[in-house]
This record gives sequence, structure tokens and C-alpha cells, in this order.
Amino acid sequence: MTQHYFSESPSGEFTPREIEVDLAGAPRRLVTAGGVFSPEHLDQGTSILLATVTPLDGTASPSGPILDIGCGWGPIALAAALEHPDREVWAIDVNSRSIELTAENAKRLGLTNVHACTPEQVPEDIEFAEIRSNPPIRVGKAVLHEILATWLPRLAPGASAFLVVAKHLGADSLQRWIGETFESLDVERVARKKGFHVLRATKSEAK
Repeated sequence: MTQHYFSESPSGEFTPREIEVDLAGAPRRLVTAGGVFSPEHLDQGTSILLATVTPLDGTASPSGPILDIGCGWGPIALAAALEHPDREVWAIDVNSRSIELTAENAKRLGLTNVHACTPEQVPEDIEFAEIRSNPPIRVGKAVLHEILATWLPRLAPGASAFLVVAKHLGADSLQRWIGETFESLDVERVARKKGFHVLRATKSEAK
């Protein structure tokens, strides 16, 4: 069976390597490895998401825990933790190698507020003040919808989810699905660049 970056236990030898990326306004030396998403560099979609979220951060969302769905080697979660050292950041993935790399990178950066784990290890009573994700579109529409249907309802009132999706991989249809599926979420496109759309889904305030 072909192994993908979203496989739970990627095949192939675990051979970490260092790369340098800009996160939270400074260059960082981090480790990646084969068998995870975009191991060679910070991918364009994630880069666009990070550039979009930072200026918008706090404009709609309350303070509280941040969730990264499909963390890979950790760039989204690590950037959030660097920008918000006072907030807990949960970085989830089904890929055991991704979890290991994210935890190691958090350690390298001296971050104690990052929890890298499987989805099942996230406490059920946590509501998230923000979700930031480059979701695993290639798992297929049904699985992707199942993932989002699990986590989007766990936004706190007034909280926002930021999702980056390539237009040719269904950004417009995903925006429509979110709007049609979740009555409590107001979804809009907040950025469009180089073929990627950044969607923001904001949960209505509790009455």
C-alpha cells in the first residue's frame, strides 16, 4: 500500500534533517523528515496562511487555546506558540512522525505551551479560541468533512477557524459546505493569493 504523509505510521527509515524557515518574524532551525507533509521547506499554502492570520489575529477570536489540525512538522503550531507564549497550542496529527517532529521542534525553540498529540488525546472539554490549519485535502472529501465536523463545533463562541485551501483542490466548494453545514458559523474568504484561499469561519456569540 502506498504510504502518504497522512498515514499513521509512515514507511521508510526515520532520518531527521535540519531546515531553516522564517516563523513569527525570525529564522528558525528546525527538523523535518520524510513521510510528513512538505518536509523540504515551508509550503506555499502554509506560508500564505501564516501571513494572513497574524494581522487578523485577535480581531474576532477570544483569548484561549489554539488548535492546529494536521500539524505536520509543526510550522503553524510553532508560529502560534511563538506569537502567543501565554496560550496553549494543541498540534494534532494521525501521523506519529509528525507528532514526534513537532514535539522536537517545540523543544528546540524552548516552547512549553505546545501539545503535540493524536486527536484522541485532546481533552474533550476544551473549547478552542482559534483553529489554524492547512487541512489534509488529499484524504478525500468525505474524510475531510468528517475531520472538520469533529473540530469546528469545538470553537468557543466568537472564535474563528482559519483554513487555507488551494482553489483547484476545492476551496470554493469547501466554503459552501461549511456555510451550509454549520448554522452557527459565518464563513468568508479573507485572502486569496497564488491560487490559495484563506477561509475564516467564525462561531456566533452565545446568546
